[in-house]
Amino acid sequence: MAEPSLRPHVHWAQRHGELYLRVELSDVRNPDITITDNVLHFRAQGHGAKGDNIYEFQIEFLEPVEPKPVCRVTQRQLNITVQKKESNWWERLTKQEKRPLFLAPDFDRWLDESDAEMELREKEEEKISKMKIESRVPKDPFKHLKKGYLIMYNLVQFLGFSWIFVNMTVRLFILGKDSFYDTFHTISDMMYFCQTLALMEVVNSLIGLVRSPLIPAIIQVFGRNFILFVVLGSLEEMQSKAVVFFVFYFWSIIELFRYPYYMLSCIGIEWKPLTWLRYTTWIPLYPLGGLAEAVCLIQSIPIFSETGKFSLGLPNPLNVTIQFSFLLQLYLIALFLGIFVNFRYLYKQRKQHLGPKKRKMK
Repeated sequence: MAEPSLRPHVHWAQRHGELYLRVELSDVRNPDITITDNVLHFRAQGHGAKGDNIYEFQIEFLEPVEPKPVCRVTQRQLNITVQKKESNWWERLTKQEKRPLFLAPDFDRWLDESDAEMELREKEEEKISKMKIESRVPKDPFKHLKKGYLIMYNLVQFLGFSWIFVNMTVRLFILGKDSFYDTFHTISDMMYFCQTLALMEVVNSLIGLVRSPLIPAIIQVFGRNFILFVVLGSLEEMQSKAVVFFVFYFWSIIELFRYPYYMLSCIGIEWKPLTWLRYTTWIPLYPLGGLAEAVCLIQSIPIFSETGKFSLGLPNPLNVTIQFSFLLQLYLIALFLGIFVNFRYLYKQRKQHLGPKKRKMK
């Protein structure tokens, strides 16, 4: 004699256009869910009230439904959504008047008819309100032009920093440590181009073309350009220092992930590995880049003190001269403050893009 089939606990709720079934099975495997002749057939392996077994049940609906149910399996339960053919309120779920023993209301989602109608009206009103707001917002005639400009900007910067990174890496493998000392003379032209072009990031943020905050953009762009143009570009003695290699190398590695990420974002594409790299690689690279910049400043201070370059002599009885090397010492302090500000901003960005998503309470 065949053993009676095991039935799981099933909870149900409804809206005017949908039915919701929650099957109390965990670790569900091989679910087979079909609707034929207005009857839902369920069969699955899972862990229920009778342990790990095969569970099955059938429900003949009160009124016609669509034959394609939507199933969503979680670790603790299985959810089934069934569309009604006509949007109305049912007095019960099953065609038979007596409710099956395995079936019970889902009080987490249960609404009576008046509450469901109110919810439906609220959704319709929200949809109409959203359409009205969207209709009031003027369409930007330059939207595609702006997007094209941002794509081209990020692409050009990515190609520029890729050239720097590949060139430096190849020279490092071929020449070894000797490549450290002529980095500036071989890479500076492209670095000048990329960092001059990077001034547009401040402009883009200032005019609202991108949503990036202005202060972090100013700190990074002007901080790098100060090192490149003022400290390295004006002192030949600094251009043959090994620290130049590390400054340029850390800058280029960071941008290898930042610019492609922004370029894909412009066209609405998010590649998760790239997102992870964009918001993770800066954690070691940003402090290392800041440390290399600090070493560069420290090595340049004695040279500026000796040459008196950029020092300002004031015409007064005390014959006071403002040494540029003293200003560099002040800038060294500001450098670490800037690193802290940008580090905090990037940490918030990482938490926003890679942190756990908050679940909505029912």
